[in-house]
Amino acid sequence: MPVRGPRLKIVRRLGVALPGLTRKSPRGDTRTAPPSRRRRKSAHRLRLEEKQKLRWNYGVSERQLRHYLARARRMSGAAGENVLALLERRLDNVVFRLGLAPTIPAARQLVVHGHVTIDARRVDRPAYLVRAGETIALSQRARETPTLSACAEGSAQGGPALRVPSFLCRDPDDPFAGRVVATPTRSDTSFPVHEALVIEHYAR
Repeated sequence: MPVRGPRLKIVRRLGVALPGLTRKSPRGDTRTAPPSRRRRKSAHRLRLEEKQKLRWNYGVSERQLRHYLARARRMSGAAGENVLALLERRLDNVVFRLGLAPTIPAARQLVVHGHVTIDARRVDRPAYLVRAGETIALSQRARETPTLSACAEGSAQGGPALRVPSFLCRDPDDPFAGRVVATPTRSDTSFPVHEALVIEHYAR
């Protein structure tokens, strides 16, 4: 679900960087400093903000997030960690985490326009859940786009802000491709979130 309005405003409101939403960071912005007399957040507000982090970073709707939660509860293990794993497996997120697009919204546009392939087969569904062993790559037309080319080549050179998570592996011979090598774990999440509070929010 596309975010309407200034994305940095959302980041400032939460006081934490959401790399999937925007490259911009609230650090160094004096407007992020909390007012000296700010009231203590209620338990409801804390749970709501953790839920909103997931929605805004991954760009999913309320209905989609509830669907992932229902699915996570049917899986073995902790529901909160399962939700994070499902969101990390979304194709638009994987394209972003491989460094093939600057943000998840940009990655989603690539997918919808048919510029992403999985095992050489075009997939145009951003919510497609990748599986271990699958190879993700950009189409030839997308590779010729200057901004995407710079993004992929910069990511291939490495850098803390563009770290590829452990469940993915970039193709050493092709900067526009990568492979899923495992199932995402809790440590692969790119921003701080208390998933247990998200579960509590929907348990009300």
